[in-house]
Amino acid sequence: MRLTRPALLSSALALGLALAACDDPVAAHTAPATAGAPASAPAASGDDPWLADVSAMVQADAGAGRRVAIQHRLDALGIAWRDVPFKIDEESGTNVWADVAGAPEAPLLLLGAHSDQVAQGEGATDNASGSATVLALAQRLKARPLQRHRVAVAFWDLEEKGLLGSKAFVAATGSPKPALYVNFDVFGWGDTVWLMTPQADSALAQATGTAVQAQGLKLSAGDKYPPTDHLPFLKAGWPAVSYSLVGGDEIALILDMYAGRKPGAVPKVMQVIHSDHDTLANIDPAAVARGVDAVEAALRAWDAQPVAQTGMP
Repeated sequence: MRLTRPALLSSALALGLALAACDDPVAAHTAPATAGAPASAPAASGDDPWLADVSAMVQADAGAGRRVAIQHRLDALGIAWRDVPFKIDEESGTNVWADVAGAPEAPLLLLGAHSDQVAQGEGATDNASGSATVLALAQRLKARPLQRHRVAVAFWDLEEKGLLGSKAFVAATGSPKPALYVNFDVFGWGDTVWLMTPQADSALAQATGTAVQAQGLKLSAGDKYPPTDHLPFLKAGWPAVSYSLVGGDEIALILDMYAGRKPGAVPKVMQVIHSDHDTLANIDPAAVARGVDAVEAALRAWDAQPVAQTGMP
């Protein structure tokens, strides 16, 4: 997840962070304490593939190692992948693409997350959590394909340098335009599935609301959301949404900070990402399990509707 929005909001966010840090130096420089969060790093278990995938990425080097961890997991799932090198804005990187399931002529549902991280911390929340969520959904959608859509997954490089991997994909000649792109960024704890959607009453938003309720979670849906890899798709006029899993009380505070307003408190996510606190200790696998179940159910409900009625996005 980007801490700076290109152009308009970058200075506003910097001001918000500075004001918050000045008013609450302890919160800004100590590990967050959040009710329900594990006190120490959860142990990776073979019974929890999501946590094992996050752990594998955290233990890899911050460059190609994380991408290799993802590729190894795709191999284990029997999903063929390919590297997609790119060069954009004088930067070079490598995206990973994998076709999961479905007939080639079916409309494309593309799931994605950025695989890169900043230098500080382990990048567990930002964004091994999102990449592992995409892998978990790929496993499920391969085992039981959707009815009306084919599924592919993508892992974007250089999101932290300006959404470059997703920008390169959208700009590349021959890139398939998805019926819907679904992004995952910061999917690591909390009681609320946060859905960025231009249409809060869309078919997917309604399906997500039903699905999260069944899992004992809450939904926050709307078009206000931090900058991440859904943006190049929307800018190109391609349907896109993005999911996060956070504490419901964090969302208004996060949006205040991105709008340049001083929040009443520093939300956990802003204490964790892009810092030494971004470790496995702040991951809540039990909450994520409910979140992944909810998103899978929502995608299946959305897919089951006739394409003309999906209300994309």
